[in-house]
Amino acid sequence: MKKRHSYLLPLLLLVLTACEGEKPNASTSPAATGGGRLETVKSRGKVICGINGEVPGFSFVTEKGEYSGIDVDICRAIAAALFDDPSKVEYRKLSAQERFTAVQTGEVDILSRNTTLTAGRDTSIGIQFIEPIFYDGQGIMVSKASGINKLADLQGKSICVLSGTTTEQNLTDAMRKIGVRNYNPIVSDDVDALYTAYQAGRCAAVTSDRSQLVARRSVFPKPGDHRVLDEVFSKEPLAPAVAKGEPAWTDAVRWIVYSLVQGEEFGITSKNIATFANSTDPSIRRFLGTEEKIGEGMGLPNDFATRALKHVGNYGEIYDRNIAKPLGLDRGLNNLWTKGGLLYSPPFR
Repeated sequence: MKKRHSYLLPLLLLVLTACEGEKPNASTSPAATGGGRLETVKSRGKVICGINGEVPGFSFVTEKGEYSGIDVDICRAIAAALFDDPSKVEYRKLSAQERFTAVQTGEVDILSRNTTLTAGRDTSIGIQFIEPIFYDGQGIMVSKASGINKLADLQGKSICVLSGTTTEQNLTDAMRKIGVRNYNPIVSDDVDALYTAYQAGRCAAVTSDRSQLVARRSVFPKPGDHRVLDEVFSKEPLAPAVAKGEPAWTDAVRWIVYSLVQGEEFGITSKNIATFANSTDPSIRRFLGTEEKIGEGMGLPNDFATRALKHVGNYGEIYDRNIAKPLGLDRGLNNLWTKGGLLYSPPFR
């Protein structure tokens, strides 16, 4: 028996070595084997995208009657990558209470709705988060005339907060941490009603992600009468989400989002992308789909990154037109890793 095993051992090692050296095969990838949400979207010819629709800078209706914002541009980039046309998107406006059910039931292909990635949401409700597209934190907005300068000053006062969000629990945790027990949360399930109540003076403060506070303040009749306090009491990594159990669709969306970040790192914009067509840099050639077949392995066109950047622009362009210019918010954590931020794309290879 021992002699027989001595013959088998080299054979086993040979098999293992061969397997170890194999490269990923596009024909055996989840996308290449067909089916699933990715094929459904491609056959349908459009992406169904769940959005908020009421937050300037993220997703809202412009004076032209069109949806605009960073969340909207994520959906447009996916459509551009798939169909070479960023308009191939159907938007579904969803409340905080409706959003996760819409993903779970397949009503929407993707949720791009200023939604915080948390452990519980990512592991227990049947949805899969993509990487964050905006790093935020919860804050407080008050009237400048209120004399309120910090969270502790809200002892005995009312605070408007949206239900069905991380905001509500974060407020409870933050107040408990600093020992404030006597405060009155005024909870609303409608974002417009929430800010109407605040402006009417029914609460001394309103709490939400800082970016959303700044966004809503921008449409107040007198935005200069209100200020967002410096205090930040949570981490809010806002990320798109898709249904769990759809590996091909998840991979496609993830790498389309990554392409917006990598495009900025390469210095490729919607305006100069044509000048990169004849680049001799192998990393750029792989990225733009002029060399190798990265897209094919994901069920995407090989030039999916080129399409997204050409029609929608890189992450920096998206941030500037939706957040920096209209809202005046600096990049901060939402900058590239090379500039002190948290945005980082794995290699396209």
